[in-house]
Amino acid sequence: MELARVVRSDLVESRHLGAAAVVDGAGELVRSLGDTSALVYPRSTLKPLQAVAVLRAGAPLDGARLVLATASHAGGPEHLEVVRSILELGGLSPDDLQCPIDWPLGRHNANQLIRDGIGPSRLHMNCSGKHAAFLLASVTNGWSTNDYLEPAHPLQVLIRETIEEFTGEAVAHSGTDGCGAPVHATSLAGLARGIGRISGATSGEEAKLGAAIRAYPWAIDGAGRANTVVIERLGLIAKLGAEGVLVLGAASGTAVAVKILDGSLRAATLVALELLVQAGEVSADAAASVLADSLEPVVGGGRVVGGIVPAF
Repeated sequence: MELARVVRSDLVESRHLGAAAVVDGAGELVRSLGDTSALVYPRSTLKPLQAVAVLRAGAPLDGARLVLATASHAGGPEHLEVVRSILELGGLSPDDLQCPIDWPLGRHNANQLIRDGIGPSRLHMNCSGKHAAFLLASVTNGWSTNDYLEPAHPLQVLIRETIEEFTGEAVAHSGTDGCGAPVHATSLAGLARGIGRISGATSGEEAKLGAAIRAYPWAIDGAGRANTVVIERLGLIAKLGAEGVLVLGAASGTAVAVKILDGSLRAATLVALELLVQAGEVSADAAASVLADSLEPVVGGGRVVGGIVPAF
């Protein structure tokens, strides 16, 4: 269904179609926009569930290190420092990472590398913190590190089991994510349920993860970037994923999962926040303030001539 519209000079210029699920603190589906039972690849919105599995495996992670385990980081110096420290805990080096060589996700950070005459690396790849955490969990348990991305690896089996537990769904389809790790398809309803279990947790590994994300919001994304701004201003758990997927979770356990069908993240934060406003979890004024600082403006001739608005 139509989730958002791009308006320029009082005319609808583009429309974003998609689906979204809202669950309450008990994990019950309370609102559906579009088909929320269809399978989607959650992409990086699975990282919080993967991080819970890493903690269950005994990886000694806390604070910013734990947040980097669930991050799609912007590749700033502060992010790279923490990723290196995770590797050092396991006696590892960036050469042990099996994520692809890539430029930083943050445009400013990528431009700085170019100015400095430095090329891309595995460390700069936005999933390097997750991969470092995978490696640390493997070392902690005496598991092999050269095949830690294989679906049959003990860590990946534990991750799959954790995803099934938190989403309440058996994994029916799996693929390979952009970083090379297994990615397990879920419904949007299941994905929202899993994130709500983390955002609303008061004990266990999931509560530890939620507290770390709220304490170190810069680590999950980057200064001024959408996820970080949402966490800083609203105290929500926020996690983006490639191809238009986004999850937001409130302390009550109410959570939203959004999939924009065209794969763009442009409208995802707007849609998810509007759903939480309508659910009574976020004030309209607070959401508007966040969107004013994080939403892509519609400009013409150097001035704002429109905006992105909800369509529901």
